[in-house]
Amino acid sequence: MNNNSSFNTNCKRCPRLAKHLKRVNQDYPAYHSKPVPSFGVKQPKLLIVGLAPGLHGANATGRPFTGDHAGIILYEMLYKHGFSNKISSVSLNDGLKLAHCRITNAVRCLPPENKPISGEVNKCNRYLEEELENVSGEGIILCLGHIAHKSSIKALSLKQSDYPFKHGKFYKLNTGRVIVDSYHCSRYNTNTKRLTEDMFSKIFQRIKKQLKI
Repeated sequence: MNNNSSFNTNCKRCPRLAKHLKRVNQDYPAYHSKPVPSFGVKQPKLLIVGLAPGLHGANATGRPFTGDHAGIILYEMLYKHGFSNKISSVSLNDGLKLAHCRITNAVRCLPPENKPISGEVNKCNRYLEEELENVSGEGIILCLGHIAHKSSIKALSLKQSDYPFKHGKFYKLNTGRVIVDSYHCSRYNTNTKRLTEDMFSKIFQRIKKQLKI
């Protein structure tokens, strides 16, 4: 990976997103309202890939999955299974630390209506490539939702049709790494029971067993 592509919070490669963040910053001047960096250990055994920052979540706090409903669900699960030292994540200064784990998003900027367009997903993919390069040799990439899954497959230069998204699916790659699919822990998915706490917990149980930690 060319070092010139390294992620930075001043990235403005997507004009629509940059314009949107500027408007959001005017409405919420205390918010982060910039591309959101990844969070966690530098060389993880488990890399969690979400969709994009939420308006009052990561876009506000500057940390993935911090400050919104999806973050409450995810960080409770990480704590339950030993990947975090705290049960909740509320701000950058809350003392929370991850173990063996790192969290990122397929798109680093808040998209209008939480819906990035394909060109934005593609432009941000090089940053995901960098994250994937740092995953340990037999590590796991947990993809939360279809876009996270497809972005990870693209970043790994794999054929999409060979790896269809399916909740609970574990794909063993030739490199020794494993791609794991889960429905996103969004408010919609959890409220409609598309993703229950038990379903999500079973994913993490299998991940821990796979990683032997």
